[in-house]
Amino acid sequence: MPRPAAAPARDPRPAPERPIETEYRPRTPIDAHRAIALQQRGTHDPAQTSTAGVIWRASRTPAGVATLAIRVERARVRAAAWGPGAEWALDQLPRLCGADDDPIGFDPHRHALVAEVHRRHADLRLGRTDLVFDALASAVFEQKVTGLQAFGAWRMILTWCGERAPGPTPRPMFAPPADWHLVPSWTWHRAGLEPPQSRTIVAAAARRASIEQAAGAASTGAERDAVFTSLPGVGVWTSAEARIRAFGDPDAVSVGDYHLAHQVGYALIGTRVDDDGMVALLEPWRGHRQRVLRLLALSGVLEPRRGPRLAPEDHRAR
Repeated sequence: MPRPAAAPARDPRPAPERPIETEYRPRTPIDAHRAIALQQRGTHDPAQTSTAGVIWRASRTPAGVATLAIRVERARVRAAAWGPGAEWALDQLPRLCGADDDPIGFDPHRHALVAEVHRRHADLRLGRTDLVFDALASAVFEQKVTGLQAFGAWRMILTWCGERAPGPTPRPMFAPPADWHLVPSWTWHRAGLEPPQSRTIVAAAARRASIEQAAGAASTGAERDAVFTSLPGVGVWTSAEARIRAFGDPDAVSVGDYHLAHQVGYALIGTRVDDDGMVALLEPWRGHRQRVLRLLALSGVLEPRRGPRLAPEDHRAR
């Protein structure tokens, strides 16, 4: 007598959540891929990665964690989203792509290099996340350290303390922590973040709601600077970086950056300048100074290196 066929083994994993989808068609050509890619914090960012032509992004939205899978095509941007914050993330997608960035009033012809790069990249737009606190926190990570150190610490804190992103991500991805102030001091230390930076984030997290409300209600960069720099440990550089990421501020200038003034001076007049000199050089483009900085970064004009790179310092063994 033939043995009855065995019942198929039951897959213990829950059925994958079905995404919700949308399609965004910009009214004018925009470089959505570049606008979104600039939000990534290093090659191994656990909150954003690109693979096979798709940008994957994990974020903590006001409605909860969301994962976005974004494919930028010639005339449209297609996206799928998972998680409790999926609808919020899809509604915000056009702004992430740069839809709110208005280049009207920008005159690239004040300098030949700027004009030439703008001719090649007229579709450049500044995207925004509208996630104020996480933009501020990521900027604090990058205070006074190399990008390698900052991105490494960001990766560790999100992986250890963040929330696993929903959906079929190409690798495990994580949204930023819900409660930054609950990250233990030894975890910050293990990640390589210095005490002044971790204290700044923890102290700011206690005022998160008021920071997000005040910065979101502000209408100018100066007003947002006033909100951010009122926090202990947050200066003009950190404020500018947060404004760029959260609001796509077209006029933000990261004064105090280790390399920026030198590069701007070399690109525009062929010689190094300090922060005051950089501000003076950018003054003709006030209102669009961040746009000019992005174009200069795309120009490929770089000051020749005069010595070894800044060596990362690791204080964890001390």
